[in-house]
Amino acid sequence: MNPDFTPAERSRIERRKVSRAQDGANPENDSQPDPGIGPNGADPLLDPLRLQDAVRRLASRLAADPSPLATAWLDLAQSWTKLWSYGAARMAGLDAQTVARPDEDDHRFRDQAWDGLLWFDVLKQAYLINVRACTSLPGAVDGLDESSRRRLEFATRQVTDALAPTNFFPTNPEAARAAIESGGVSAVNGVRQFLRDLDMKTGRLDVRMCAPDAFTVGETMATTPGKVVFQNDLIQLIQYAPGTPTVRRRPLLLIPPWMNKFYVMDLRPGNSMVEWLVGQGHTVFIISWVNPDSSFAGKGFDDYMLEGPLAALDAIERATGEREVNAVGYCLGGILLSALSAWLRARGDARLASTTYLATMVDFSDVGAIGVFIDEDGLPALESAISAQGYLSGQQVADTWRAVRANDLIWSFYVNSYLLGKEPPALDLLFWNCDPTNMPAAVHTFFMRNMYVGNRLREPGDLTLAGEAIDVTRITTPSYVLSTVEDHIAPWKTTYATTQLFAGPVEFVLGASGHIAGVINPPAKKKYGYSTGSETPASPESWLAAAQEHEGSWWPHWDRWLEPLGGGEVPAREPGAGGLSVIEDAPGSYVMRPMPRD
Repeated sequence: MNPDFTPAERSRIERRKVSRAQDGANPENDSQPDPGIGPNGADPLLDPLRLQDAVRRLASRLAADPSPLATAWLDLAQSWTKLWSYGAARMAGLDAQTVARPDEDDHRFRDQAWDGLLWFDVLKQAYLINVRACTSLPGAVDGLDESSRRRLEFATRQVTDALAPTNFFPTNPEAARAAIESGGVSAVNGVRQFLRDLDMKTGRLDVRMCAPDAFTVGETMATTPGKVVFQNDLIQLIQYAPGTPTVRRRPLLLIPPWMNKFYVMDLRPGNSMVEWLVGQGHTVFIISWVNPDSSFAGKGFDDYMLEGPLAALDAIERATGEREVNAVGYCLGGILLSALSAWLRARGDARLASTTYLATMVDFSDVGAIGVFIDEDGLPALESAISAQGYLSGQQVADTWRAVRANDLIWSFYVNSYLLGKEPPALDLLFWNCDPTNMPAAVHTFFMRNMYVGNRLREPGDLTLAGEAIDVTRITTPSYVLSTVEDHIAPWKTTYATTQLFAGPVEFVLGASGHIAGVINPPAKKKYGYSTGSETPASPESWLAAAQEHEGSWWPHWDRWLEPLGGGEVPAREPGAGGLSVIEDAPGSYVMRPMPRD
């Protein structure tokens, strides 16, 4: 067996040998890695960043020209000399200039002890000096390809974030103070919660963002009254009970992302988009996606389009008698909606009266920080690994996105639970975020290759779906495009490109906050704000410079945009009163299915 394989890779190969022997296969080449093992013997699920390859390239460049490493060491030594001078001056009671400061958005060092006490002040600056020296090295090496540089910088940030002094009890002043003030209770609680969250069998520590029993779907979450009126292998379609005596003639279809549970749009009462829309006089339908296991491995993008929103449109017509619908797509649901809109346009089908895109990329020219996990060289091995499993685990995706913003989404919760001994917060958005779904292997492969890597959705006629070559530049449907300024999943400047692609009128709105909180922002909260513009120039920076800022939620602005597209008013519709019978009460059974364990 190749000695360069890691223990995990050798274990995987041995398991494959046993499996093949039991199946009667010839183990002639069993000393080689299975199809899930990537280039240089790396397992894409164990090494998703392909760091082995990136480190080899960095070492090769530094061997050819070690001057960047020498320069980095010199800069580091000078910074440490300044820091020692700073510490000596403060000890002597003299004024001294700070050597390193945290970034404005770095909240780890907000406790006053990090500035007020010399020991913690010097420790903080020493950490920041070391971090900046480590993270700057890949960018200083000439000849290192951009993909390797980004992967190395990302991995270095993961390590340095984990080693921050705020993550250790002896070097976290807030944790020490809490232990003293509580008589040690906070420390005991932290240890108890650490052991509770640690899986002794696998060694995995599940740093909880929310208490798992904080809410119950169907009782305290996803409680807007409604009925499941249609279902197939992939979806359940929920029709909500009316909230007004009359409703707008054209129904509203909500298409949530298929990598998450639908109730992000129907959280607890008072924080539910569905509840608010029903109260504005809309007949609301929403898709609830199934949580797929390996039996769904062959379901592709075509299937998700045909059995998802297209099947929903047909069902809505049977339920209400209305062929024209206003459709809303959120994140992946918006990508699917843009493809469906182009597909319907190619077939001369005008049943979409309007489309709304929430935090949605149609152009994938810049996908943000997640791009370090995705490139053409690494796709084959990743696809093989996912194909063997039959699906991409929703938990793996959630962990990846948390790693993109590790300080906010991992380490802040680590400190809160294990160092401060506090229970995870009971927030509905965090509860939903901890309830992901899987993605079938076929649709994941198509999505990665054609969207994230190939950026083919934006190219006229470059994609064929269900027999039709689609062209998003021929979409004439009025569109409302909502992005959020702090979105780390769908960067707003990338989503803005949609305004230059569609042929029809596009209303672009930029909300505050991020991918979830900026979208799910009920008017009653009176939080955040949004910006609008009368024109959509080619440059997002030009749009922002001329945009007008508004206070509060963007929802009323969107509803005013939808009003003339509603088709007038008709008597309120009750679920099951039309051409479709009631199957079960909302939120339905698909959303209740636990994470498959194949």
